[in-house]
Amino acid sequence: MTEKVLVTGVSGWIAKHTTIELLNKGYEVLGTVRNNNLIDQTKETISKYAPIEKLKFIELDLLKDEGWNEAAKGCKYIMHIASPFPMKVSNNRNLLLPVAVDGTLRVLNAGLNAGVDQIIKTSSIVAMFRKPNRSNPYSFGESDWTDENWIEGVNDYFLSKTKAERTAWEYMEGKGLKNKLTTINPGGVFGDALDKKGGTSIEYVRQFMAGKFPGAPKFAVLISDVKDIAKAHVACIGNSKVGGRRLIVGKEVKKLVELSQLMAEAMPEYAKKLPKKELPNFMVKLISYIDSSAKMMIPDLEFIMQTDVSYAEEILGFKFKTAKGCISENARSVVRLGLV
Repeated sequence: MTEKVLVTGVSGWIAKHTTIELLNKGYEVLGTVRNNNLIDQTKETISKYAPIEKLKFIELDLLKDEGWNEAAKGCKYIMHIASPFPMKVSNNRNLLLPVAVDGTLRVLNAGLNAGVDQIIKTSSIVAMFRKPNRSNPYSFGESDWTDENWIEGVNDYFLSKTKAERTAWEYMEGKGLKNKLTTINPGGVFGDALDKKGGTSIEYVRQFMAGKFPGAPKFAVLISDVKDIAKAHVACIGNSKVGGRRLIVGKEVKKLVELSQLMAEAMPEYAKKLPKKELPNFMVKLISYIDSSAKMMIPDLEFIMQTDVSYAEEILGFKFKTAKGCISENARSVVRLGLV
């Protein structure tokens, strides 16, 4: 009998890649969408990379209780990937919490009611690394948590990811079922865009290649290949080593100016539009008053992060890919899809 996996937010970028990985390995997938009009495009995209006979969809809202228990019935695994990641930063730090936190609890509760074997939740390193008074460079690992109380440095997105993951662990520990939960914590996600419904990371690449940035902010981040993230989710299934673990997925820390150079190498015809120099910090701060997406980077300007991902590679049983491949693939797919 085919094992069934509930994938939340199946129309999202990481979720589509993960669903492709699942279908190609023979799993049955029930994907949730917040609106039925997302189904056709999602099905069309996935069908280019995997057989879709075992793919079904259901319309469910993370803000509502209805339907989650029924959706989880008969599923052996849940991959809770749905989570808001807006380009713009809101002045309301709590804006994303209902979807991120309450939605996570609905999914976990439905999974436990249905008796699923494992729940794999997509989190992020943003739930780990942002705190005041860090050294530079600074290191972080799976035992580290972003400081939710750092109001100046932790915006709505960082707060939502941190609270959602903390809530998930507290809920599962309270039930004595911590080992049923695993979180996947990628950094900046790059790679094949698949279709025009790209994520926020793809939008940054598009803006770079469209010449929207006169220079690159002095910002560095762990680079994660979207295909590694999808593979990591699937590699957790039936893996006794992953229970209760927070798995950092990514390979290299790169500055934005280095990413720009990799894009230029992959698509030389766009080299003139891509930023070649770094912007002074004061300019990034000025830009952030006009474009709130720049606010996301300000607390980390000129900071260099360090992390050791070898434990996650060992647990998952594969080596993560370097930044060059996924940045090149991202740049090529943005051009292929006519996004620039």
